[in-house]
Amino acid sequence: MRFFSLLLLLFSLSFAKVFVSKWADAVTPLMVEHIKRSLERAEKEGGNLFILELNTPGGLESSMREVVQEFQRTPLPVVVYVYPPGGRAASAGAIITASADIAVMAPGTNIGAAHPVQMGGEKMEEAMKEKVLQDMLAFVRSIAKEKGRNPKVLERMVKESISLTPEEALKEGVIDLIAGDRQELLKKLEGRKVKKHGMEVVIKTQGLEVVEVGKSLREELLKVITNPTLAYMLLLIGFYGIFFELYNPGSIIPGAVGVICLLLGLYGLGIIGINWLGLLLILAGLLLLVLELITPTFGGLALAGAIALALGSVVLISPESPYGDIPLSIIAVMVGTTVAFFLFAGRLGLKAQKLKKMLGTDELIGEEGEAYTDFVEGKGKVFIHGEIWNAEAEEEIKKGQKVVVEGVKGMILKVRKA
Repeated sequence: MRFFSLLLLLFSLSFAKVFVSKWADAVTPLMVEHIKRSLERAEKEGGNLFILELNTPGGLESSMREVVQEFQRTPLPVVVYVYPPGGRAASAGAIITASADIAVMAPGTNIGAAHPVQMGGEKMEEAMKEKVLQDMLAFVRSIAKEKGRNPKVLERMVKESISLTPEEALKEGVIDLIAGDRQELLKKLEGRKVKKHGMEVVIKTQGLEVVEVGKSLREELLKVITNPTLAYMLLLIGFYGIFFELYNPGSIIPGAVGVICLLLGLYGLGIIGINWLGLLLILAGLLLLVLELITPTFGGLALAGAIALALGSVVLISPESPYGDIPLSIIAVMVGTTVAFFLFAGRLGLKAQKLKKMLGTDELIGEEGEAYTDFVEGKGKVFIHGEIWNAEAEEEIKKGQKVVVEGVKGMILKVRKA
């Protein structure tokens, strides 16, 4: 029996992997998506440990909470490693680090300064400020209790914005280890025990394959707009564009730019999810192409629609979905085909608008027809646009000859030879 258990252990270790993800940006909805995707991949591909190499100035409180929830959800032990030297885990990053099963820092890094601030740096009202502060203090106390960290120091990070060196953080019980690089980290993690979902897990790292999880294409595309400051600016630009369009109906372009910026800003601030962003961008792109068809703007709306369609298509489906992501070649072909169709239809619409309306007799002037009978004493009949008309002419015209309408007198056309 013991031999069988040992054999089973060796078999499982032969397929075990250590998954490593890097995040060196602000804490945003994009970070949440990246962590979710990385953890799901690690869980599916036999990972037995997840390491997040973190270097962040902080970010959105809502995104920070979602990352912590992912750490709590996964059955894998989670290590947050503040790295490289010179990096930091500030503000929301400090709480993320403290929420890991094992918190580690590299020499030359720092952690702390987690006092909550309002978006854009504006001062909050005292009552609201106190509510937010107490909510954050309760959150860090719960983390400290669950992970065995020093609650008083974590509270001071929130209340007093203190920041600690690795040595100070280790001494105060905020982190568990100090490691100079990844190899040293893996060596020090070997054999450590952590509690996960009520069970004790022994970490194994020696001899295991290390798999790095990089950023996907859509994460690279959305990396810029999820900066909280830029997302805030995009949101305001979106409002300005839509307001200008409502104030000056028919401007079209400000409204188109405003809609796209508004959607990007809403995602950047965590108000809508990435799948909703993709769907709304595609719908906005189709709407802009329809507007280009109705109110031609010499390609301005078509260009905005193409950009919205392309962005929406790229971010709509996660690369880690059960069905895989959408190939870029397919996106390019479909966006190009859709834009070409609308532009072609729009051109036909413009051409149709320029055609003369065949409503009154005056519209017949200049039209070409055919003599339906011989003209006798300057009078005869002509066939024009499927109708037979009485006509007069000052010259001899034979049946079948081409004629041109020169004028209209009542229901009689004045014609000449074409």
